[in-house]
Amino acid sequence: MSNRILIVEDETEIADLLAAYVRRAGYEVSRAANVQDALRDHAQIRPDLVLLDIGLPGGDGVEVLTTIRRRFDTPVIMVTALDDEVTKLSSLRIGADDYVVKPFNPSEVVERIRAVLRRVQGGTGRRAFSVGDLHIDLDARIASCRRNQGEQRLPLTPTEFEVLAFMARQPRRAFSRAEILQAVAPDSEAYDRVVDSHLSKLRQKLAAAGCARMIEPVRGVGYRLWSE
Repeated sequence: MSNRILIVEDETEIADLLAAYVRRAGYEVSRAANVQDALRDHAQIRPDLVLLDIGLPGGDGVEVLTTIRRRFDTPVIMVTALDDEVTKLSSLRIGADDYVVKPFNPSEVVERIRAVLRRVQGGTGRRAFSVGDLHIDLDARIASCRRNQGEQRLPLTPTEFEVLAFMARQPRRAFSRAEILQAVAPDSEAYDRVVDSHLSKLRQKLAAAGCARMIEPVRGVGYRLWSE
């Protein structure tokens, strides 16, 4: 079954163009033109990826992105006319996976979709992916840092590997301690602060392998894996 893409765009001509190219690439397409429909369709359809315009009737795309991030881990590519670094960084920090500025080449947008889905899904038949210099092989349960001097494997405990893999699936997203704990040890009675210990050790091991500053604390939230 092909992946379903939800296109959230209020300009009919742009939405038609995007839909035509996305369908031609082999994906199923759903469309929404305002905040209310976008949130309803996302909850009902559970798309594999969302192309999301920022300027929408009834609100804006940042509001939709924020709600999506509270619900599910759906990949989101922002599509907007705002070539504004502040808006771009704000969207990425909330959890957008990529950012396309109008006017755009629709073929490029399709390639962005493919790239994000490959990263999130690990590619057909593959369970390995990279985030910057960090490479994670889920089947072999190996994480390594690839730098100019070569590849260095990270000496991780099973829990540390699970935490790193969980965060790396959604780079740039800020996770609360409770979210991380629930993802890697849902039946554990450990306190959220145990996550701080795991993250502290992870950051030390990443730094020793040459991937320093990949995990950063987010004040008032928790932690984020950020590939510069």
